[in-house]
Order: sequence, then C-alpha cells, then structure tokens
Amino acid sequence: MEQHATIDAAMTIALALAAGMLVQALARHLRLPGIVLLLATGHLLGPDLLNWVRPQSLGGALQILVGFAVAVVLFEGGLNLRLSRLRAQAGVIRRLVTWGALITAVGGGLSAWLIMGWDWRLAAPFGALVVVTGPTVIGPLLRRIKVKHKVATVLEAEGVLIDAIGAILAVVTLEVVLSFSAASVAEGLLDLATRLGFGAVAGAVSGFFIALALRQRHLVPEGLENVLTLSLVLVAYQASNALQPESGIVTAAVAGIVVGNVRTRVQRDLMEFKEQLTVMFIGLLFVLLAADVRVSEINALWLPGLVTVACLVFVVRPLSIAASTAGSDLTGRERLFRAWMAPRGVVA
Repeated sequence: MEQHATIDAAMTIALALAAGMLVQALARHLRLPGIVLLLATGHLLGPDLLNWVRPQSLGGALQILVGFAVAVVLFEGGLNLRLSRLRAQAGVIRRLVTWGALITAVGGGLSAWLIMGWDWRLAAPFGALVVVTGPTVIGPLLRRIKVKHKVATVLEAEGVLIDAIGAILAVVTLEVVLSFSAASVAEGLLDLATRLGFGAVAGAVSGFFIALALRQRHLVPEGLENVLTLSLVLVAYQASNALQPESGIVTAAVAGIVVGNVRTRVQRDLMEFKEQLTVMFIGLLFVLLAADVRVSEINALWLPGLVTVACLVFVVRPLSIAASTAGSDLTGRERLFRAWMAPRGVVA
C-alpha cells in the first residue's frame, strides 16, 4: 500500500510537470494566456475526470512543494524590479499595498458575508486571502501584453509585494478570529508587523550575501552560480519560516529585489535561469492546484459565488485602484487597465 502511494505521488508530480510545460508551449503557439489552458488541464487530469493527477497522494508534501515553488517565483519577480522605477511610482505602490489592500480585504469580507451568507469568522480570512494578485499570474500576462514601463512596474511590484503581505495577513486574520477579542486584534497587528519586518530584514541580509558571493569572480566556480543561488534562496526561505512562521515569502521577495539591483557578473544568466524555473514551477503549481479543486465544491457555491466574484472584479477592485492612484500621474485609461488587471495567484 505504501509503495503504491509513493508511485501515485511520483506520477502526479511527473505528469503535472510535463503537462504544465506542454500546455504553456501550446499556449504560446495559440497566442493565449497560459494560465487559462493550465487550469483546464489541471481539471482534465484531476480526480473529477481522468484521475491521473492526484494531489491528495502528495499529502503534506504538496504544501512544501508549493512553498518552495512560490519562493522561487517571488524571488524571480523581485529580480525584475528596478529601484529606480520603484521610486518613480513609490506613492502608488505604497498606497496599493496599504490602503488598497485594506479596501480589498474589507470589501472581499463584506461580499462573502452579505452575498454568500458566510459567518464573519469565515468571511474575514476570505477577504484577507483575496488581497493578493500575484507574479504567478501577472508575470506571464505582462509577457503577452505590451504596456508602458510605469504601468508594468506598478503591476509587477504589486504582484510581488502584495503576495507576501496578503499571505501573512490571511494567516494572522485567521489566528485573530479563532480567539477574537480586543487583545487578540492588537496582538494580531503586532504579529503582522513582526512577520513582515522579520521577513524584510532576513531578505535584505540574504540578498546582500548572495549578491556579494556572485560578485566575487573566484569564490563561486563558473557554472555553479545559478544553482547555488537557487539553493541559498530556498534555505533563506525555509530558515525564515522556521524562525518566524509565514515570513519566508517576504524573505524570498526582498532577497530577489536586492540581488536584482546589484550588478554581478552573472546577472543576465541568473535572470534567464530563474525565468525558466518560474515557467516550470507555474505550470506545475497551476496543474496541481487546479486538480485539487473539486467540481462539487464549485457547484456548492454556484450563483452566490459568481456574484461575489463579480463584486470583487467590478466594485471592490475599482474602488481599491481609485483610492490608490488618486493624485498620481497615471492616466484614466491606465487606471482603468489597472482596475481590470487583478487576477488571483496561487500564493494565498
């Protein structure tokens, strides 16, 4: 029985990897967003149809695999963020990850409470979860859509930063509602700040040492720079989680920003390597997680679920963008594009 379960788990990972890459190749030929075909493929191969990809066979390994993959994706997203461009749009980005996130969390929670009739203890974590957009989705879409640098910078920065903030916010919100009191709210806010701060410091330190190692010509043998960087990022991610739970994704994102803004002798090769890894992991993640969502669970939500999604897209997101971009140099069309561009990733 144990051997059979191991074979199922190994086959699930192998099929998800292969299917993810094949589908993304097909999507490029068809000039379609890869995530659309990835979600359909995950459902096709999952337990509800062909039953070839069985995420449940992975057990606790699924969460570990998703965590490592997300760390790589966020690190790669951070590599692409240039400080000069971030400074130019700092006001918009700062408001997006603070006031924008708050509006989304409250709006998402109210939507679940009022439309789907959920208890507030369930609606509150839901609101926190839908705060995230995510580089797992934003990155591939921006590769297909050519937009101005300032618009792309805001979208990419929001995707990387809000993923880290939103994931921790969801965990803290859940902890607060499970033991709700005035003291637990205050403790939750402190916990949120502590995890974000710890992750940011750990990421800055990790990124500095990775960049320092890559700058030394004779320290890291030629050909090992990329895999060494990958190993160090994963160690930093897991060590940060061990010391401060759920802070690892902040560490990975900040480390990527630091390394991406330090000139090293392998910068171009590193970015190409990480981009290839990201494509592979995105394919794996979306196939696995799409297969893990059962049709019966979606049918149970049905019309109230669709109305809630519509509320998030057409009401909550535009309000968040309107508040975050007020007084900025973004044009009306650019704001409208930002309001429409809010796909949800897999981090939460």
